[in-house]
Amino acid sequence: MSNTQRDGFLASNGLSLVLLLLFLAFLVGQVLTGYAVNNEERLAQGLLAEPIADYLRSGHFISATFENWESEFLQMGMYVLLTVGLRQRGSAESRPLDPAQEEDRIEAGPTPWLLRAGGAWRWLYANSLSLAYAGLFFLAFAGHAYGSWLNENQQRAMEGQAAQAFTEHLASAQFWFESMQNWQSEFLAVLSIVVLSIFLRQDKSPESKPLAAPHSQTGT
Repeated sequence: MSNTQRDGFLASNGLSLVLLLLFLAFLVGQVLTGYAVNNEERLAQGLLAEPIADYLRSGHFISATFENWESEFLQMGMYVLLTVGLRQRGSAESRPLDPAQEEDRIEAGPTPWLLRAGGAWRWLYANSLSLAYAGLFFLAFAGHAYGSWLNENQQRAMEGQAAQAFTEHLASAQFWFESMQNWQSEFLAVLSIVVLSIFLRQDKSPESKPLAAPHSQTGT
């Protein structure tokens, strides 16, 4: 591959590549620090430290990972849906209050085949983003539920207590506390960008209105 092609690929995909690298870097950081914390707890209980391969299959790691992914997918999916019908005057994150001010920018290129197919395929494509987030949320929710239950029973085993049934754990305050503490923070974060983008700017960012735009201007 030539330098021109390589530079073109990096320039065209820089945002997703950097985000992917940051995700992987922090995931590795989570694994290493979580592994250390888990082994500290085991040693305090008089147990032997476990290998990192065992830790990656443990409830401690699975629960923490999917618990966070669950809240992120819920946040993004709900934001996609709520911005369809709801508005916030002055926010860069809102569609304009007046539908007449909206215009779709469609560049030259082939129309996606699902759209051309029409019928149920068109409906599926028209709602594919929110459907994808819904699927990702439920997969992450299931992973969190399994990991949280596994972690609970691992903790109970270390303390000599009886194991808890999955349905019992799913109905427990502990499980829902784990979810709610993340869900509320995600919607606070979305609220902050919706409101702060009314009054504040970040030059050249697509999440900000132009610097000279009045605070009342809605949308970018």
